[in-house]
Amino acid sequence: MAYTLDETDIQILKTLQKNAKLTTKELADAVHLSPTPVFERQKRLERQGYIRKYVAVLDPDKLDRSLLVFCKVKLKPLNRETADSFCRSIMLMPEVTECYNISGTHDFLLKLRLRDMKQYQEFLFNKMGKMENVSSLESTFVMSEMKHDLGVNI
Repeated sequence: MAYTLDETDIQILKTLQKNAKLTTKELADAVHLSPTPVFERQKRLERQGYIRKYVAVLDPDKLDRSLLVFCKVKLKPLNRETADSFCRSIMLMPEVTECYNISGTHDFLLKLRLRDMKQYQEFLFNKMGKMENVSSLESTFVMSEMKHDLGVNI
């Protein structure tokens, strides 16, 4: 049975997006309810998949991963087998933090977090360059980040 989110559910989700470390009591205070119904609602939102997981957002600069690169990839030939093989390979590459199947002139968009240009070059030659079905790559290097919002606008 499908469940429709009410305003309290939405407020819980918005509050958790800002700070997932809140205790149940703190969350309850923020949405003006008592802890027990907030706890039950939060568990239901988790069970129903509205909340996928809780994570810590790390500072890439402090972890020596300040180079942010978006890399567009075109495959040849483009078919299910090639795409599946590409995705399996990408899943094993820690430099790739996100991967999207896209439309347009390229087939995939990768988000990479790297130490520096030397590590990018090694990634390009030693990983992407060895993939037989990669037809072309186009990389964009981020000079500065203006907005980075991990939340979903609800």
